[in-house]
Amino acid sequence: MSTQKKVALVVGANGVIGRNLVDHLATLPDGEVIGLSRRGGQTAGRVRHVAVDLLDPADCREKLGALTEVTHVFYAAYQDRPTWAELVPPNLAMLVNVVEAVEAAAPHLAHVSLMQGYKVYGAHLGPFKTPARETDPHHMPPEFNVDQQRFLEERQRGKAWTWTAIRPSVVAGFALGNPMNLAMVIAVYASISKELGIPLRFPGKPGAYDALLEMTDAGLLARATVWAATDPRCANQAFNINNGDLFRWNEMWPKIADFFDLEVAPPLPMSLEVVMADKAPLWEEMVRRHNLQPNAYSDVASWGFGDFVFSWDYDMFADGTKARRFGFHEFVETEAMFRDIFTDLRRRRVIP
Repeated sequence: MSTQKKVALVVGANGVIGRNLVDHLATLPDGEVIGLSRRGGQTAGRVRHVAVDLLDPADCREKLGALTEVTHVFYAAYQDRPTWAELVPPNLAMLVNVVEAVEAAAPHLAHVSLMQGYKVYGAHLGPFKTPARETDPHHMPPEFNVDQQRFLEERQRGKAWTWTAIRPSVVAGFALGNPMNLAMVIAVYASISKELGIPLRFPGKPGAYDALLEMTDAGLLARATVWAATDPRCANQAFNINNGDLFRWNEMWPKIADFFDLEVAPPLPMSLEVVMADKAPLWEEMVRRHNLQPNAYSDVASWGFGDFVFSWDYDMFADGTKARRFGFHEFVETEAMFRDIFTDLRRRRVIP
């Protein structure tokens, strides 16, 4: 890369992926970091935040038009919708709005990193080919991840900047108010189970307890994302990024229960979105009694996302060796990752 000062624009800076990206980029010795989100954030040190409505092209042009120094875009924004088809228009539009505004304003743009996931392989639809590989064919649309990548491929032709597509498994890390944070779901579920004096039961489908699964630590993902965005060998490539180990809930669940000093009872299929819907008053009492941070119950866990993950009664993993072949050799032990996140949540006084 040239000696041009690196200025990273993290789109979706308040999510579990974006937040950890910002934190990692802020530790690097060179460059500045700009966090982009609807709510904005507090500027500190080399990190500043910009509040913008990504679905509004005019707001994007106005807010991003002033960011002439941006060299790297890390796109990790996401808009949820009730159906897979409805996900396509807003999520594609947000990426288009960002890229068009930044490309017009930033003459030194060098790279656009797109955060995807195993939806590219149809993992959310049902049993899919495992291990999934970056060369696997796309499935029947609609699929916004595929549409986003195609947009980048077409937009990049003949341009000086390059792109990468990063495909993590289920991402775990610290972030509040984010719908796709399994570690928070488990931590709050276990904390409430303990408060009620009941054992920790796996709530998913029976087959999900025994299926093979992998996860991606948010810190590992941040380091891999920046590596891929700055290593010329990775230009215009897609990479699966995972911790590097596989597990089954039937082995991991008792270890999680042990962390919370809970007994384990046999799995019992139930919708967390249903059974946890009435627990807000209990949570508020827990916050008062345990002197926790005053986080709203709606911000600490997304029960619908927990139901989604715990419904996978089929293997869920991908081949991560391409990243290693290209030079990224880090890994994280998933059991240790859970322990570290739960410990951090206690340190932050998010859970008792």
